[in-house]
Amino acid sequence: MSGWLNALTDLEQRGIPAVLVTVAAVDGSAPREAGTKMVVTPETSIGSIGGGTLEFRAIEIARHMLGGKQGPSLRKFPLGPALGQCCGGHVTLLFEPQRPDLFNVALFGAGHVGRALVQVLSALPCRIRWFDPRADQFPDHVPPGVSVEITNAPEREIAGLEDGSWLLIMTHNHALDLGIAAKALQENRFAYVGLIGSETKRARFEKRFRELGIPEQQIVKLTCPIGIDGVSGKHPGEIAIATAAQLLRLREAVKQGLRVVDESAA
Repeated sequence: MSGWLNALTDLEQRGIPAVLVTVAAVDGSAPREAGTKMVVTPETSIGSIGGGTLEFRAIEIARHMLGGKQGPSLRKFPLGPALGQCCGGHVTLLFEPQRPDLFNVALFGAGHVGRALVQVLSALPCRIRWFDPRADQFPDHVPPGVSVEITNAPEREIAGLEDGSWLLIMTHNHALDLGIAAKALQENRFAYVGLIGSETKRARFEKRFRELGIPEQQIVKLTCPIGIDGVSGKHPGEIAIATAAQLLRLREAVKQGLRVVDESAA
């Protein structure tokens, strides 16, 4: 596999956007031939299209594209006085933004189910932020795309999550669960707020949400219990697989523009 293709595959798995820059055409003298490729990320570049001012300008353009939502574009550059290169030819570059089709998951809790979920979700197109106040609960090694974040106030981390994130709440403490879920529902900007627990736990939490003044239309957006209907096993691996399946089903509906009604959470 080519170096640039390996780089794009690795970046996609880690959820890092990039721009693939290709020398699409050469007219006259140029430092590199048509077909040469370079990968540009927000922080680095991989490969080279010949160096010099042309490459510097290409990286600058690519990073500007990463800050917006532009699609592919062709740009022609004269390699003369304008770029300070002595080749004298013209180079046409193709810029192709590569934005990973990922969904952002925020997982609160590093207990048995949390660890099982990370293993399942890390094999999917996810970027996972994993929160817990207990540093010793995290494994020594985590899969690519998983960021471990040790925090004594996990509910405060809600404000820093990306809009449209998918939240999974399963800490070792019901008070923590309540604080995180309440904050998430109050912000009303997430694709999914899932809370591990029974119908009884849900009923208790709903009562507290109402006491906190959370509107009913927000409370009903909580998913509890989590996981697709029909899977009753309590083993951490079973819960993890059922929950991952629920996320994928709901996400597919969102991508297709369907109204999401998760009857298993009713």
